[in-house]
Amino acid sequence: MGRYVLKRLGSMAITMFFIITITFILMHAIPGGPFTGEKKLPPAIEQALMKKYNLDQPIFKQYTNYLGNVLKGDLGPSFKLKGQTVNEIISRSFPASAQLGIIATILILLIGVPIGVIAALKQGTWLDNAVMFLAIAGVTIPSFVIATLMIYVFSVKLNVLPAARWGSFEQMIMPTIALAAYSLAFVARLTRSTMLEVISQDYIRTARAKGLSERVVIFKHALKNALIPIITYVGPLAAALLTGSFVVEKIFAIPGLGRFFVESISNRDYTVIMGVTIFYAVFLVIMMLIVDILYAFVDPRIKFDD
Repeated sequence: MGRYVLKRLGSMAITMFFIITITFILMHAIPGGPFTGEKKLPPAIEQALMKKYNLDQPIFKQYTNYLGNVLKGDLGPSFKLKGQTVNEIISRSFPASAQLGIIATILILLIGVPIGVIAALKQGTWLDNAVMFLAIAGVTIPSFVIATLMIYVFSVKLNVLPAARWGSFEQMIMPTIALAAYSLAFVARLTRSTMLEVISQDYIRTARAKGLSERVVIFKHALKNALIPIITYVGPLAAALLTGSFVVEKIFAIPGLGRFFVESISNRDYTVIMGVTIFYAVFLVIMMLIVDILYAFVDPRIKFDD
């Protein structure tokens, strides 16, 4: 296990190098620049800004400087938010995104997995059909549509929930549901299909033939093996949810990382775009490593060669 983890850490470092390089190249390949806008700056001011941020240097020199700063944990200054660095923006906005993502992930697992199991065990009944109908609706309806409908119903018409911001319990309800709806529906469908496949296996029939209770058969034998595809899906999903949902945070005016990312694209704030992309990529590769390690705990048949 230890050697496997070390190998994965090495591959993660190589992956991050390519992500940083590709992100840097793409940002500099976009037409225009960070100080390009509808109102053109005087040439002297634009030249001074380019010099201040070392953008007047050769592109390879800019790349090596940026790569060195990233290795030191410095993601650079924001081009649009005066006196603020990308590190400060992330440290200030990430807690709200992380809180929203953690609550949404818990909601997805606590509701999606059980209703998927119930639908599989009640296959063909009205309960199975109801769960699948709701799951299909959750998968097909975009999060921004769900968010808009909830704001209209619960904030505008009924006036029982606040339409925006983040902090109180009431303010968390609608953003969490809007963010979790698609993934919850997908997890429910994935759990149902995986459970149906597992409970038709020979070892499940053998366990029942031995006289084991249905609860032991389902939760100790079937569900444990059915969790592997779910873990595969939830790992990258958790990274995406924790680093911020761009659309949901924008709609509900949540001061999270996703909202800053959207604004940085409109403002051509290249360092913020690159910084958030790198931050998300780090989260993603870490979650993929955790998923691989969890495989061994969920299914003892999976072994890592040292």
